[in-house]
Amino acid sequence: MVNNLIQSGKSLFLRKQTNILSAASVIMAAVLMSRILGLLRLRLMTERFFPDAKWQFDVYIASFRFPDMIFELLVLGALSAAFIPVFSEYLEKNKEEAYRVASSVINILSLIFGLAAVVMFIFAPQLSHLIAPSYGPEKIDLLTNLTRLMLFAQVFFCISNFLTGIIQSNQRFLIPALAPIVYNIGIILGIIFLVPIMGIYGASVGVIFGALLHLLIQLPLVIKLGFVYHWRAWDYHHPGFKEIAKLMAPRTLALAVSQVESTVSVFLTTFLIEGSVSLFYFAQTLMNIPIGLFGATIGQAALPSLSQSVAKNDLEEYKKNFLFSFFQTLYLVLPLTAILLILRIPAVRIAYGVKGFAWSETLETGKTLALFSAAIVCQSVIQILIRGFYALHNTKTPLVLSLLAVLTNIVLSTIFIFKFKWGIGGLAFSASIVAVIQTGLLLLFLDRQVKGFNRQRILSSFGKIGLATATMGLFLWVPMRFLDRFVLNTQKTGELILLTIIATLTGTFVYLLLSIILKIEEFQVVVSLVRKMGRWREILGQSEEIIENTTN
Repeated sequence: MVNNLIQSGKSLFLRKQTNILSAASVIMAAVLMSRILGLLRLRLMTERFFPDAKWQFDVYIASFRFPDMIFELLVLGALSAAFIPVFSEYLEKNKEEAYRVASSVINILSLIFGLAAVVMFIFAPQLSHLIAPSYGPEKIDLLTNLTRLMLFAQVFFCISNFLTGIIQSNQRFLIPALAPIVYNIGIILGIIFLVPIMGIYGASVGVIFGALLHLLIQLPLVIKLGFVYHWRAWDYHHPGFKEIAKLMAPRTLALAVSQVESTVSVFLTTFLIEGSVSLFYFAQTLMNIPIGLFGATIGQAALPSLSQSVAKNDLEEYKKNFLFSFFQTLYLVLPLTAILLILRIPAVRIAYGVKGFAWSETLETGKTLALFSAAIVCQSVIQILIRGFYALHNTKTPLVLSLLAVLTNIVLSTIFIFKFKWGIGGLAFSASIVAVIQTGLLLLFLDRQVKGFNRQRILSSFGKIGLATATMGLFLWVPMRFLDRFVLNTQKTGELILLTIIATLTGTFVYLLLSIILKIEEFQVVVSLVRKMGRWREILGQSEEIIENTTN
């Protein structure tokens, strides 16, 4: 029995997810766990550094900015827009050639990344002054030291994310989805065991350890899939490498624009009162839960299938898969956004409500989260829209629209903070305005490129899902207000959690009921998926073995 259980568990890790939603569901479950652990590590950090040393927490968050920037520009730019689509095509034709192309990309980009990291390590003091000119000497010294430590974590991430690309191109999603979980576990261990000894530096060492775990958990599967690393492969003349470089350039520029936006956000918050960097990050973390859980996961799972449709020159299949992914994302993310909007104060208190976290800070974080609402929905579907362009080998359109969006966001954010004095809420409001505009333009241009999506399908799905969500919002608000005023003492954590559970279950029940009444197509897909999960043993027994004998 034990042996059968082990074999079943092994099969779960080593089997292919070929359907977009089944692949996405695998990622979603792992992402949900990762987000929960992410909230736990933030709560632990809040408990240790609020209220007496919140400035150190501000500096800690700011220290991620430049290391994250070079990683996203050089690695994520290649993976999301270029590596996976091109590598997938070569994988279909010739595995050995695909592996040589992958090795060349890994070698060349790792070298460039290493050189950039060395430059950033040397000039960390100047970069710290650049991003936080309002900081005094003590804060600048700490920011410099933490930035240098974070660079070591990015080295591990550089290699690890290429492994993710290789695994996902083979349509295996579970192990890459588990990598962020062990990353968060590494940070949590650093907070628990090292922060009492090393202070804020202990959390940074935890980040490095977590990044190493992120790499190590993926390495065995890459080897089992038969990937052969060629350390002598530096063939930048290869057509595959040239295609990746060609597709990567616009995406890297788009990410550069986005990184400027993120850097400006940190820059602006450093001018506000102490703790503003942390509070804005807290609101962003809650905002990113629906985006990461649904938008990014379905987008990741959809890209290989969309790319395959394009490779087969089957535009109708592409449009069908795209709309399926788009509205499935919308169907899942809208109710979660409604929950965060209506129950924002309970959500903030449950996530961060430790002893040192003041009520005024709870209200400010909750207000910022509410102003992020439109951005949550739009940024989720933008994940699908952008990958729709990538599958068509079009990275220029998202680049231009991203550039316009970022420039607009920077202008609005600066006005809202310095002229209207709206604080971190101004940054969130600006992000929502810009996200709505960007989503509309991306959908318009993609519609033109594919010569029109099914208009009836679009209008019908938008209308039904929107009506169900609006009604759900009402049934979230009413029980929340009633229980808060007349039944429960929400100053107690247990009763606050009870209120949140009751209101959430009530709203969710109404949403699902209306899904049945309105015959929302996406609901049927979710029901089908839940039923399949209930038969996971049977599915594992029938599904295709993914580990082939690659030595033949």
